[in-house]
Amino acid sequence: MTSVIDPKTIGKPARPRRHVRTLTGYTPETDDSGKEKWPRGEEKVWKEGSRSVNNEVPSITKSIVNHVQTSLARQAYNLDDLGAYQAAALSVRDDLILNWNDTQMHYTRKAPKRAYYLSLEFLMGRTFDNALLNLGLKDQYREGVSKLGFNMEDLLEQERDAALGNGGLGRLAACYLDSSASQELPVWGYGLRYQYGIFQQLISPEGQQLEQPDPWLAGGENPWELPRLDVTYEVRFYGTAERLPDGRALWQGGQEVLAVAYDVMVPGCYTKNTNNLRLWESKPKRGFDLNSFNAGDYEHAVESSNSAAAITSVLYPNDHTYVRFGKELRLKQQYFWTAASLADIVRRFKNIGKPFSQFPDYVAIQLNDTHPTLAIPELMRILIDEEEIAWGKAWDIVTNTVFYTNHTVLPEALEKWPVPLMEHLLPRHMQIIYDILFLTTTFHQAVEKKFPGDRDRLARMSLIEEGFPKQVRMAHLACIGSRKVNGVAELHSELVRTTILKDFVEFEGLSKFSNVTNGITPRRWLDQCNPELSALISKTLKVDKSVWLKDLDRLKELLPCAEDAAFRKEWAAIKQRNKERLAHHVETTLGLTVNTNAMFDVQIKRLHEYKRQTLNILGVIHRYLTLKKMTAAERKKVNPRVVFFAGKAAPGYYIAKLTIRLIVNAARVINVDPETRDLLTVYFLPDYSVSLAEVLIPSSDISQHISTAGTEASGTSNMKFCLNGGLLVGTVDGANIEIAEAVGENNVFFFGHLTPAVEDLRYQHMYHPVPVEEKCPALANVLDKISGGLFGDGGVYEPLLNTIRQGDYYLITDDFDSYIGALEMVDQAYLDKEEWIKKSIRTTANMGKFSSDRAILEYAESYWNIEPVKVP
Repeated sequence: MTSVIDPKTIGKPARPRRHVRTLTGYTPETDDSGKEKWPRGEEKVWKEGSRSVNNEVPSITKSIVNHVQTSLARQAYNLDDLGAYQAAALSVRDDLILNWNDTQMHYTRKAPKRAYYLSLEFLMGRTFDNALLNLGLKDQYREGVSKLGFNMEDLLEQERDAALGNGGLGRLAACYLDSSASQELPVWGYGLRYQYGIFQQLISPEGQQLEQPDPWLAGGENPWELPRLDVTYEVRFYGTAERLPDGRALWQGGQEVLAVAYDVMVPGCYTKNTNNLRLWESKPKRGFDLNSFNAGDYEHAVESSNSAAAITSVLYPNDHTYVRFGKELRLKQQYFWTAASLADIVRRFKNIGKPFSQFPDYVAIQLNDTHPTLAIPELMRILIDEEEIAWGKAWDIVTNTVFYTNHTVLPEALEKWPVPLMEHLLPRHMQIIYDILFLTTTFHQAVEKKFPGDRDRLARMSLIEEGFPKQVRMAHLACIGSRKVNGVAELHSELVRTTILKDFVEFEGLSKFSNVTNGITPRRWLDQCNPELSALISKTLKVDKSVWLKDLDRLKELLPCAEDAAFRKEWAAIKQRNKERLAHHVETTLGLTVNTNAMFDVQIKRLHEYKRQTLNILGVIHRYLTLKKMTAAERKKVNPRVVFFAGKAAPGYYIAKLTIRLIVNAARVINVDPETRDLLTVYFLPDYSVSLAEVLIPSSDISQHISTAGTEASGTSNMKFCLNGGLLVGTVDGANIEIAEAVGENNVFFFGHLTPAVEDLRYQHMYHPVPVEEKCPALANVLDKISGGLFGDGGVYEPLLNTIRQGDYYLITDDFDSYIGALEMVDQAYLDKEEWIKKSIRTTANMGKFSSDRAILEYAESYWNIEPVKVP
């Protein structure tokens, strides 16, 4: 005899896999008296063998040496900086795991309500230094590493940035995870473990951005993650969805892929609480098709395996224009991640033993933008098809569990998916989306009842946008399926309420739509990137940094110090040393010399037309042309300026890539001009990353946040610069407004038209255009010089320049004169160095509002209804 299988069952859903728990998470059994039982073996032996966190130098060095010998199989004779970093990182990870185990056990015992933060991107940056800071072990490890013959700074440089994100969205998510742990909130993050990040940015001899894969996991395992090979879930694509008489559906056939978990521990600052970022990697359910292999069809044999692995191979930049394959892969990524995450969340809830009617009492799910919106129909599918809950009750559970953060009002950035693609890839979810629209207990009927006969409103609010093909509007689905919707700055939230979601506000009421202004963690964005300034603040406040780093409002106590000449001198000296650090980085990486006695002017952002790096470089060229016309005597009165750009353009974003090319080639001309090079130089620093930002931000005198009014949701780099004493040059947009309110408008340099004027100006451009030469002669002169070949072949830049001459959607012609005027005000203010330092001090002192600790507590209290749970 042998085991047999019914061929009819092949491809049909298997019995849901029971999650095999690791030892972390199970609570001990108790006897009749309530005393905990030891699970196995001799309790004394177990406890004697258990270790605690290494917090003394001898135990730290012993741990590092142990990892050198065992984990790396090396010795002191053949250990380089990379090996020393790996051993030290594994030593720190051991400590994190101990705290992580205790945290998860404590959460399991207490069974608190938990929040789950779903983000397609997590730009965590380097972990080593941040982990040591949060554990309070920086000094001990620095001494221990030194005793072993290494320099901590050299080891820190060995770590590669985890390439799990594209920009501000992912960095915000990272700050929120750090703050959640630091505020002792039970919050987990869920994302994807990309094998390759967005891309590594290179610059060609012509100044063109080139992209190559960023294999951030190359060179061995990531020491900061813990593979969870016992945590796997099956995720289905394609197939057919057959409706059943009881209201459920049977989704079967198609492709099944395994989601395998990798955990990244997220330590809280000066607390034992250590939360988790769970990343999913896609793997084939079966290795390859043996029948095809045996028949000689080798490509078909590995096709399924390759298709599965491709899901988490690479992060797709947001602005890329996808072909069909790319669109399908991106949608696969989103469903794969949300399905695996929800399976994990539901499994954890079921372990509590509560009925699903209490699901919202124990679970809050935050959607970071529209990328995880498929969590809404997926949770409905689980509740209806697997848990056999009636439609109405399932919808109540979903709409009381999910929360949605909107990050944009730009129409092109609001995700839509073709209905034919959704029907092909996720047939059951397309059924559920139509049911949300048309079942009498849900959406369309309710809208019709409240606004009878208003067909235009129904069309505007529909989840389906008519066209060829029809499109699923993910922002609408996120709005309908969420308990609360928030924007990320006061102006942005108001625009969300009055523009893209206006109909939904009128339908569901204003109370559902609110604001949580973004925040940043001061641990990384002040203490870690600017340690000298952090030390000065601690000395001045006469408290340990563990106090003010978790209560950033304490910075207000620095305000009187602005009048202290000795304090100002220390403050300025730290800024100067940060400039020298950046100059050293530029010299060692690019071989270029930077004038550290000049004003440092920095713009570091993802390249996009609405962020207006183009306006910045056109302003630089105007400054250069103005300098060229001056006499030698006039030039002596000019404030020297060094302008830094950094940021990546999406590979398919042609105009953004032309902007990079213009910056690079303008720099090549400007930087070698003997008449002006002492007064103006320009640098484009390639391959922008969190680590590069940590060098750039502390060095800045001013930073530019110059988006067209009404287009930047919030911004967080503006907060990072101001926290480090850099003054803000910007439009009245996003969080710039709230920063100005906090630090005082006399410490900010605003320019440009306001949001209410934008649409009228665009209308004028479209139907009553005025030539640039007439409207803005200074800008017209700059454009003509570029076209004339001052910076190489002028014809190359014509597509970029024509976006300004024709249409000018982002209002460069309207704001240029005002922008130049703001920069002249900066020059004038910088001449009074003592007053400038006062402005810098006051700016830092008033940035307490913009801590991510404040923001995450606002989510916890006003949205998720979760409370801190301190691990003893």
